[in-house]
Amino acid sequence: MEYRVLGPLEAIDGEAPIALGPPKQRALLARLLLAEGRTLATEQLVDDLWGEDVPDSAVKMIQIHVSQLRKLLPADTLLTRPPGYALDIDPASLDVVRFARLRERGRAALAGGDPAGAATALAAALALWRGPALGEFSEPFAGIEQAHLEELHLACREDRIEADLALGRHADLAGELEMLVRGNPLRERLRGQLMLALYRSGRQAEALETYRHFRTRLDEELGIEPSPALRELERRMLLQDPALDLAAPAVARPADRLPIVPDRSRDLPSHQRMRWMARRAPRRGLCRER
Repeated sequence: MEYRVLGPLEAIDGEAPIALGPPKQRALLARLLLAEGRTLATEQLVDDLWGEDVPDSAVKMIQIHVSQLRKLLPADTLLTRPPGYALDIDPASLDVVRFARLRERGRAALAGGDPAGAATALAAALALWRGPALGEFSEPFAGIEQAHLEELHLACREDRIEADLALGRHADLAGELEMLVRGNPLRERLRGQLMLALYRSGRQAEALETYRHFRTRLDEELGIEPSPALRELERRMLLQDPALDLAAPAVARPADRLPIVPDRSRDLPSHQRMRWMARRAPRRGLCRER
């Protein structure tokens, strides 16, 4: 039996999907699956499924849904464990567990200097998603779990993009990154990855404009500056630092971990040095460096 929550809820027996019953029954199964074997108290399930709008028959309805699910699932899968219920399934049969394991494998490969292995594992993790996780559910538990799972999905995409950048696939990443930045305009890691993809594709002006747009948005909406790491990435792009170019087989690092390099502004021609110094000057009279 295979269970899927990264998209519409599914339980697959061999090749055949199982009809899991009415919406509240499906929601109960989804909640128990997300517990990954932990026992959930009946009172907790009532809160998770109804919130503050609890019918008098809530506990009885849970008992009925449990009884019906036991007829659909393999024997001894849905267990009564005081003070509530738990699912006894192979963790590998649940897609969210497989996703977490593949992502961890990919992150370990990336940290170990194997971007090709990382890209393969991370792409396999992302392929498990069939749509928005838990998108069919409006129960109180779903909103919190949806936000958590979508954050994991986005972070996995960032990891996979980092691996692809290390493999020299920058030309193919710009479009994907531009779309992700539009959907997550304040996410610095994506912004730094987009800058690097554009820069390595020979689009230095666009890379710097991406930074300027981000800096302006942060200033206008939050009154803050980009992180020191992102400011350092912009400085190195202005200097056309050779260390930003792809150097196989070294693993490309994300913008938030780029190392500090010596100040080479004195090596520039005088007119370029003046322009660089003007850009580094504090704005609005603030005594701080961008």
